[in-house]
Amino acid sequence: MAGSTTKKAIIRRYDRAPLAGYLNPDLFLEPGGVELLLPDGNIQSVPYDEIKSIAFVRDFDQPAGADRATFLTRPKIEGLWVRLQFRDGDILEGVMPNNLLQIDTYGFSLVPPDSLINQHRVFVPRAALRAVEVLGVVGSPLKRKGTAGGREQGKLFE
Repeated sequence: MAGSTTKKAIIRRYDRAPLAGYLNPDLFLEPGGVELLLPDGNIQSVPYDEIKSIAFVRDFDQPAGADRATFLTRPKIEGLWVRLQFRDGDILEGVMPNNLLQIDTYGFSLVPPDSLINQHRVFVPRAALRAVEVLGVVGSPLKRKGTAGGREQGKLFE
């Protein structure tokens, strides 16, 4: 495992207990799977087809996935608002960058609805998904933002 910057992460797996450990957020994706540094110092390699999601968390004591899975209203974060449908039928919404160059070959990285609670980023391997649906584009550069106090405002007071 290269690098010295590691983040707390919880790997949720299909039909197995979750694994808690440390990942380098820039280098954790390997061709055969993900290498996780366990709290006892051992490294465990987990293949992509076993992984449901990887949650980068603030605290190990609060389980990943306990946060809300969908947005209550339209998200305010710029990017693509997506809905991921897992192989087991579960749903997760999130916002991912609106830049095709940032989409990884192994899966999708997104900001979950409750990113301020425990999990601030989630990675989902392509092998874990049945469908990916774009619900909207938030903060599109095609829209021009209106200026407050335009000409109509000035006519009111003449």
